[in-house]
Amino acid sequence: MANMKQIAKMAGVSLGTVSHVVNGSATVREPLRKRVMDAVERVGYQPSQLARGLRRDKTNMIGMVIPDVTNPFFPAVVRGAEDIAFANGYRLMLCNTDNDHAKEIAHLNELRTYLPSGLIVIPSNFSDLTAQAASYRKAGAAVVCVDRLPRDWNGDTVTADNETGAYEATSYVLRQGHTRLGMISGPGNLTNAQNRLKGFKRALQESRIHIGPEYVQETSFDKHGGYTKALLLLRMIGRPTAIFAGNDMIAFGALLAFRELGLKCPEDVSLIGFDDLELAEMTSPPLSSVSQPGYQMGTAAAQILIDRVRGDHGPPEHIVLETALKIRDSVGVPPAENSERVVGAMGATSESRTPRRRASTP
Repeated sequence: MANMKQIAKMAGVSLGTVSHVVNGSATVREPLRKRVMDAVERVGYQPSQLARGLRRDKTNMIGMVIPDVTNPFFPAVVRGAEDIAFANGYRLMLCNTDNDHAKEIAHLNELRTYLPSGLIVIPSNFSDLTAQAASYRKAGAAVVCVDRLPRDWNGDTVTADNETGAYEATSYVLRQGHTRLGMISGPGNLTNAQNRLKGFKRALQESRIHIGPEYVQETSFDKHGGYTKALLLLRMIGRPTAIFAGNDMIAFGALLAFRELGLKCPEDVSLIGFDDLELAEMTSPPLSSVSQPGYQMGTAAAQILIDRVRGDHGPPEHIVLETALKIRDSVGVPPAENSERVVGAMGATSESRTPRRRASTP
């Protein structure tokens, strides 16, 4: 593999001139710069980012840590961050934590050895990044948290307006005439799940609708969690006529439960999600959902980080992006009082002639 000494010899210039051209550390007259670049192109020379970083205390790499690479929401955030990073001469390194804080810490410790210019983190469950963020900042690297906030975080953040989005989704369902709602919430320790639950409860409170605590089920942000908790809600006596899912993956799991129990959506049970993934338009029926701007979350986080790297030492930024309600076919009016179907333990259904009971007060 060619090195700078060989390039200097080929171009007929000093080693220092090659270094200045390759690293951009000083202005070089155009004829000399062109000779060096022609030699670089001929030999296919690639400078060592790590060696360059050792000289400058950091490389042009940006680390990005996400909790679940299989969740279709996160790639949009990554794409937004990568587009901004690339346009500004930075390269993105991606790590997946599987929502495991121990794995998250391992990634953060290892990434630091590559001397990144900064770090974009979508925190895992039970995340606490205080010590790691302090270490990165001490080394001159910026840190931005996206989507969720770790414990006691006081740095830059980019999130969606989760509470308002959930409030608007729940209000829409209530306007269709539903009075017995259930919610399958995300993990209670995550700030985005907490805020979506707040929005759900605020809409019920304003409409003076009371539900028992058993109508709110907490689970992981995945299809299996949605499936298991939907089965639990749908087998209740006085089951909900509508379910608000804490994200679209939970909603997809709920649709599987509907199918297994022989229930139609929205004729028997209405469903609304949160994320507005592309798959939401392809389900049967197409899923109503709260759209949150994942791509814009990524671009905003990367821009904050790059501004910090370039010398912005202002107070922490807290960007909250608006959500939008996308209405499709999965929410309808509640079933008639005298025709609600009762689901048996094995999924068989029968017609119930007993009036629907109002959910109990917590």
